[in-house]
Amino acid sequence: MAIATATGIHHRSYGAELRLRHTRAEYFRLALMVALLLLAPAILDNYWLGIANTILIAVIGAVGLNILVGFTGQISLGQGGFLAVGAYTSVILSERGGMPVPISILFAVIMTATIGAFFGLPALRLKGLYLAIATLASQEIIMFVVRRWEWLTEGKGFIEVSRLSVLGFEIERKSFETQWYWLLLAITIAVVVIARNLFRTTLGRSFMAVRDQDIAAQAIGVNITRAKVTAFAVSSGFVGLAGALTAHYTETVTWERFTLDVSILYLAMIIVGGLGSIAGAVYGAIFIGLLPALLTELVDVLSSSMPFLAEQLPAIRNAVFGVAIIVFLLVEPRGLDRIWSRLKDYVRFWPFRY
Repeated sequence: MAIATATGIHHRSYGAELRLRHTRAEYFRLALMVALLLLAPAILDNYWLGIANTILIAVIGAVGLNILVGFTGQISLGQGGFLAVGAYTSVILSERGGMPVPISILFAVIMTATIGAFFGLPALRLKGLYLAIATLASQEIIMFVVRRWEWLTEGKGFIEVSRLSVLGFEIERKSFETQWYWLLLAITIAVVVIARNLFRTTLGRSFMAVRDQDIAAQAIGVNITRAKVTAFAVSSGFVGLAGALTAHYTETVTWERFTLDVSILYLAMIIVGGLGSIAGAVYGAIFIGLLPALLTELVDVLSSSMPFLAEQLPAIRNAVFGVAIIVFLLVEPRGLDRIWSRLKDYVRFWPFRY
């Protein structure tokens, strides 16, 4: 009865208030999630494990975009271009420069963060639709350079990437997806923890102050210029990491992987998952990552009775993506994260409504 009639979570110290988790139920869900992640390679085949690896990379990029859009309130349509910067930088440094892959990925993150900060300068004077158009211009500029600058691909239009090798350890073909899963899982968990703790710092709180009301934030001493430019840099750094990992995972770098469609896809992830929530970025990446695979499975099941569905599968995917975004915007603008929170509250307070 004490659990059912609890009126809230009460803290008796600052340390208790600053904990990431406060109840036994939260620790139980964390343990359950860890168990599922550890058992995934034993449960999933290579096809679904490959999808899981793609989702893990998407989580990193979605977290980065949510830092900018959800927590700082600065719209961006240039994620595809920043993914390309991370991918090309890491591959060129490792393949042509002979640099160890971890170091090349680090340089790719720094390079993408620098370019992101540069393209974030218009945010100092632009807002809303005008800022979105400015970031769209960054996407087009980066794509123009990638497609036209023959030095990047040595005139081939693409770059072949060697199998990942770190300190003498090389990914094996027979266990390719499994080994990549463990590597990507470790990196993704680290990124989520870093992002989650970022907003417990002064810098993260300045991002949220700019989002809520930049004039009021400036009045209380927040450096608006530094906050906005830093938000673009931090966000782009995470996206650059996702781009570098994509390049080494797919072992091929080509501009078709980083078009405007990819930028819109990442924006859809954070809208569906929930703006201003690290967990929402994770939920959105999982939802958008699983949706094409589940649609394909559904079409395969129905193709015997409705063969025209297989021919229209790309159009069906686009339509479902659009409908999903519209439904979330109308029904629950705060996304899957808010739906999950309401579900937890319902279970916690049942049978009472409030």
